[in-house]
Amino acid sequence: MDRSKTQQQVEGRRVRRLRKKLGFTLDYVAQSAQISTSLLEKIEAGQRALSPPVASALATVLGTTGAELLAPASPEEVSVSDTLTSTPAGELEDDVRRRPFLGLAAAVLAPAALQQDAHAAEPLSRLEDLLLYGTGRLPAPRQEPTAQSVAAALTASRQEFRDARYDRLAAALPARIAAAQMAGTPEQQAVSTAALYNVAVRLCIKIGDNNLVAVTADRALTAARAGGDPLVLAEAQRMVSSSWRRQGSLARATDIVVVAAEELLADTTVPEPERLALRGDLYATAAYTAAKGGDRGYAHALIAEAADSAAAAGRASGLVDGVQGVALHEVSVHYELGDAGRAIEHARTVDPTALPTAERQARFFTDVARAFDQWGKPEQCYRALLAAEQAAPQEVRRGAVRDLAVGLLRHDRRLPGVRDFAARAGVPVAL
Repeated sequence: MDRSKTQQQVEGRRVRRLRKKLGFTLDYVAQSAQISTSLLEKIEAGQRALSPPVASALATVLGTTGAELLAPASPEEVSVSDTLTSTPAGELEDDVRRRPFLGLAAAVLAPAALQQDAHAAEPLSRLEDLLLYGTGRLPAPRQEPTAQSVAAALTASRQEFRDARYDRLAAALPARIAAAQMAGTPEQQAVSTAALYNVAVRLCIKIGDNNLVAVTADRALTAARAGGDPLVLAEAQRMVSSSWRRQGSLARATDIVVVAAEELLADTTVPEPERLALRGDLYATAAYTAAKGGDRGYAHALIAEAADSAAAAGRASGLVDGVQGVALHEVSVHYELGDAGRAIEHARTVDPTALPTAERQARFFTDVARAFDQWGKPEQCYRALLAAEQAAPQEVRRGAVRDLAVGLLRHDRRLPGVRDFAARAGVPVAL
C-alpha cells in the first residue's frame, strides 16, 4: 500500500481509538473541535488526511497532542493497516458493520413521533448538499415559486430562527434558497437569496459548523453584491465578519464590520432609522470581536457607539429592539474581556422577559451562565443554563453550553439534575 495512504489510515485509527476510549460520540468530538461530523468520519475511516490545524483541534478534545496524532506510523500500526486492507468487508470490526443495524433498530423501536429521516442526525446535511451539488439533490418544488412565496419563506425563516426552532429551519432552508434563485427579476433573486443565506450563516453558527459558516457567508456576500440592497449587503458583511472571527482573524473581522457600518451610514437611499439600527448591530459585532482579541479600549468604544446608534434608531422609529440587542452584546463584551462581575452587573439591568424572541432570551441566559462560570459560581451558572433551556430547548445543543455542562459535572453532587442536563446538551455521560 502507498506509504502516505497507510499513514493517513493510521492517523484516523488513532483518532477513533481515543474517541472510543473516552466514550465520546462523533458529533460531540466534531462540534468540540469545530469541524463537521462528516469530515471526522472520513478522517477516522482513513479517507481524508489529517491536517495539522485539525489535528491540533482534535487533540485538545481527545486529551493528547497534535504531534502524537501525526507521528509517523510504527511498524505495528503499518501491519494493522495492511491486515485491514486485505480483510473482507464483512469481517471488519467497525461501526461500518454495526451502523445499519443500529439505525434500523432505532427506527423500529423509536416512537413514531420521534422517527426522523437520515438527515436528522446531520441537521445541516441538506444545506451542505445544496452548497456542494446545487439543486440536483433537492426534491422538485410542488409549485412554481413566486416573489410572494419567496418573501413568505424568508419571513418564516427569520421567525423560525427567532423562535430557536433550528431543526425545522435547517430542514426547510435549502429548498427555500433554491426557490429564491428562481423567482422574480435577477435583482430580486439575488436579494432574496442573499437574505436567506444570511439566515443560513446564523444557523450554521448556532449549530457550530465553521466550514459551512465560511461557505454560506461567501454565498451571502456574492448574492448581496449582485442584488444591490444596502441593508442585505451590510448584513452579509456582518456574516463574513463572523466567519473571519471564527477562523481566528480578529483584526480583519473587526475592520470588515466597522467599514460596513460607515458605508451604510453614508448611504442616504436607506431610511435613517434602518441605517442606524443596523449600524448599531454592526458596531456591536465589532465590539464583541475586539473584546475576543483583548483590545479593551477599542471594544468599549465600539459598544458605546453601537448603543448610541441603536438609541438614535429607536428615537427615530419608536423601536427598541436594537437597544436590547446591543445590551446583550455588552454582556458578551465584558465576559470576553474577563470582567465577569461587570458582565453580571450589566446583565442585571436587562429584563429577560422583555426580550422579544426565544433565541435572544436563551442567548442572554447562556451569556450570563458563561459569566458566572468565569466568576467561579457553578450554582448560578447552572440556574442560568436551565433558564436558557426553558426559553429555547434547542439552544442547549450549542458548543458553548456543552462546554459549560462538562465543567459543571465536577459539581454534580451539589447540582441536582446536572448530569441529565449535560446529557440533553449532548455530553456523553454515564447517567
